Amino acid sequence: MQRIFHTPEGVRDIYNDECSQKRSLQEKLHCVFRRYGYEDIETPGFEYFEVFSREVGTIPSKDLYKFFDREGNTLVLRPDFTPSVARACATYFSPEKEVVSLCYTGNTFINNSSYQGRLKESTQMGVERMGDDSAEADAELLAMTVECLLASGLTDFQVSVGQVDYFRSLLEQARMSPEDEEQLRSLVSMKNYFGVEELVERLGIDQKVGNALAQLPRMFGSSDVLEKAKALTQEPKALQAVARLEEIYQILKIYGYEKYISFDFAMVSKYHYYTGIIFQAYTYGTGEPLVKGGRYNDLLRHFGKAAPSIGFAIVVDSLLTALSRQKLQIPVEDTVEVITYKPEGRKEAIRQAQQLRSQGKNIALRPEKED
Repeated sequence: MQRIFHTPEGVRDIYNDECSQKRSLQEKLHCVFRRYGYEDIETPGFEYFEVFSREVGTIPSKDLYKFFDREGNTLVLRPDFTPSVARACATYFSPEKEVVSLCYTGNTFINNSSYQGRLKESTQMGVERMGDDSAEADAELLAMTVECLLASGLTDFQVSVGQVDYFRSLLEQARMSPEDEEQLRSLVSMKNYFGVEELVERLGIDQKVGNALAQLPRMFGSSDVLEKAKALTQEPKALQAVARLEEIYQILKIYGYEKYISFDFAMVSKYHYYTGIIFQAYTYGTGEPLVKGGRYNDLLRHFGKAAPSIGFAIVVDSLLTALSRQKLQIPVEDTVEVITYKPEGRKEAIRQAQQLRSQGKNIALRPEKED
C-alpha cells in the first residue's frame, strides 16, 4: 500500500515565520474585537446539515463536506460561521430581548472546484451583533472593519458597501421568475451592463424598473452615487434603503473613517440570508475580498428566535497574502533564545532557563552535540 505524506488538494501546512506572523495577526484582530466589547464564542467544527441547509441561504449543498454519524444523521464541516453562531446565540442567549455581541476565530471548509485555485480550508475571524437593528450597529461594524485592517498594517484599502433591500425592491416590481432572477443576480454582480440590459429588454420589464436594473452595474463609487440611486426609483422600500446608507455614512464621519468607504449597488452576495447592507473590503495584491459582511435580520428566526443581526468575517489567509505582496511585515515579538549546554552543565542550564522563563522570556534548551 502506497503511503501518502503530502497534504490533500486545497489545504496546506503553515509553519515557521508564516505561522508566527499569522498568530500575531490574529492577536491584533482579536484586540480590536475585545475593545468594542465583543465576547468570545467557539462553535463545533461540524454541525447538522440543517444548520447550513438551502432554507438558511448559505453555501450550496454541492460545495459542502458531508458525512454521517452513527445514527445516520447528515453532518457538515462548517463552511460559514454566521449560521453556527446564530444557532448558538438562539440556544444560549436572548437576542430578542437584549443585544448580544460575539466574536470568533476558527477554520471553515468549502469544497471548491480545483480549477478555482482557492483553499478549501481557511481561517476566519469575525463578529456577530445580534438583537440590534440600528444604523449605529451597521456603522460600528464598518468602523471595526476599518480598524482591523489598519491594525493589520494595511493603509491602502477600501470598504465597499451595498444594499440588498434596494435590489430586492426592484426585483419585486420586475416580477421575474426565480431562474431569471438568478441570471440577473449573476449579471449584476459581474457588472455586465450589456447583459442586464439585454435580459431586461427580452423579458419586457416595465421601462422605469428596467432602466433602474440596467443602471445597477454602473452604480458604484463615492457617496455621490446615493443621489443617483434615489433618482432612479420612487419605490418606498428602495428609498428607505438609500436613506439607511446615508445615515450610516454620516455616523462613519463621526468615527473619521468615511475616506475608506465607497458604495456599490451592484454588490450581490451568494449568501441569500442577507437582508440590508452588505459590504466587502479590498486591497491590492489579492483579487479576493479580505472581509465579507452584512445584515441578516431573518436568519435567527430559522433557529427559533427572531432578532435583527449583523456581522462580518475576516479571511485571515487572504489578509496575510495581501500583506506579504505589499511587503508589509507583521512584527513577531516572541523570539526564542537558545541555551546550549554540556552534560556536566545540565543542572545549571535548566535553572537558568527556568529563571528566564519566569521573566516571560522564551527559552529553548539544547544539549551540545558530541564530536
